[in-house]
Amino acid sequence: MKSHEPRSSSSCAACKFLKRRCTPNCIFAPYFRSDEPKKFAKVHKVFGASNVSKILIEVPEEQREDTVNSLAYEAEARLRDPVYGCIGAIALLQRKMVELQHELAIARARLARYAAVASSSSAPSSLSSSLSSSTILDDRISMAPFPDAFSCNGLSYSFSQSPSDLSRYGPVNDFGQIPYVL
Repeated sequence: MKSHEPRSSSSCAACKFLKRRCTPNCIFAPYFRSDEPKKFAKVHKVFGASNVSKILIEVPEEQREDTVNSLAYEAEARLRDPVYGCIGAIALLQRKMVELQHELAIARARLARYAAVASSSSAPSSLSSSLSSSTILDDRISMAPFPDAFSCNGLSYSFSQSPSDLSRYGPVNDFGQIPYVL
C-alpha cells in the first residue's frame, strides 16, 4: 500500500480531471497522483469516477493500491482492444505457451528418437541400417491447442486436434474456452 504522504497544495489527478477541489480525505488522492493524469483519464473513461470510488470504498484499504493498478491495466487493455480487453492479452499469452509446449514436445520426441538410435548403434548393423537419420528428423507433429470448436460473439474458431492425439506427447493444457486472438 502507498504511504499516505502529505500532499502538496496540488490536486490529485482525479480531482484535476473532474475539475473539482481535492479534499484532504479524497479517496482518489493516494492512488492517482497529480503527475499521472492519463492513468485516471483511462480508468474514468472505461469505468467512470463514481464506479471507481464505489469500488475503492468497498475494498479494504490494504488492497486498494492493487485494485487501482488492476483497474488501470484493465482500462488500458479495454481501450486498446474494446472487444476482448485484457482477456485478449491473456489468450495471446496462453496461445504462446501452448506453442512453446508444442515445440518442447517436438524437442523431447527428437531427443528420445536420437537416444533410441544412439543406443541401437551397438546393435547389429542390419537393425541400425533400418533406422535412418530421417527417423530423427521426422517431426510431423500437428499443432495442438484447441481441440473443440467454440464461438465468441458469433465468430466460430475451429482447430482439428483431438485430446487423444495430445496425450502421447505428455500433458498439454487445454485452453479451448479462451478466445483466440492474434
